[in-house]
Amino acid sequence: MNIKVFASGSGGNCMLISDRGTHLLIDAGISARRIIQSLRTADLDIQDIGGVLITHEHSDHVSGLKTLLHHCDVPLYAPHTVAARLCGMLPEAEDSMRVIPTGEDFRVGSLSVRAFHTPHDTDESVGYRVEGRGVFALATDMGHVTDEVLNGLMGADTVLVESNHDLDMLYNGPYPVYLKRRILSDRGHLSNADCARLVSLLAESGTGTVILGHLSRENNRPDAGRPRAAALLRPGLGLSEP
Repeated sequence: MNIKVFASGSGGNCMLISDRGTHLLIDAGISARRIIQSLRTADLDIQDIGGVLITHEHSDHVSGLKTLLHHCDVPLYAPHTVAARLCGMLPEAEDSMRVIPTGEDFRVGSLSVRAFHTPHDTDESVGYRVEGRGVFALATDMGHVTDEVLNGLMGADTVLVESNHDLDMLYNGPYPVYLKRRILSDRGHLSNADCARLVSLLAESGTGTVILGHLSRENNRPDAGRPRAAALLRPGLGLSEP
């Protein structure tokens, strides 16, 4: 299984998973031009993509879809409420939408996929577990780690998890109070400290590589989140940022 992160953060989110000829995107929150250019670096064309897994309808996860759908008729996969919200925002998505159940496996080519809920400030938001020759799982945009999230991530070979903000940087930063409260809420975003505790549990479950994602440009730095998480890891576990 090959994993490439094109973007992860408030400025946009999109990544590629490839396995035995099946290629999936998770989210399309960057421009279609950038997605197509990123695919070319992987020797792929947009027509090679077997589907786009959508986590939720916030713009930093879907802003490239409108133009992308003009380039190709790629299937979109999302749970019921996310699908309904997205089709309301983007009527062009209706013909391409495949509504999926959460907590149940479905197949796209050589890959088995399962969505699980993440606690975020929208009516529905999900992470994904993708299994092929390896197991990859993703969970970002969550204010805290639920049992459902933990079950979705545990035992995956490679995991991308949110390490959004450093608490001191957020408390002392320029954001207005209402925005700080939103980020800190149980339906906001995961702090470096919470991410570090999660990474420790994943390491114990056998995860070999952790990618720290969705870092805030204003309230975080790679050198703030990485050491905190690394301090809790067993020797030999890989830790990186996109």
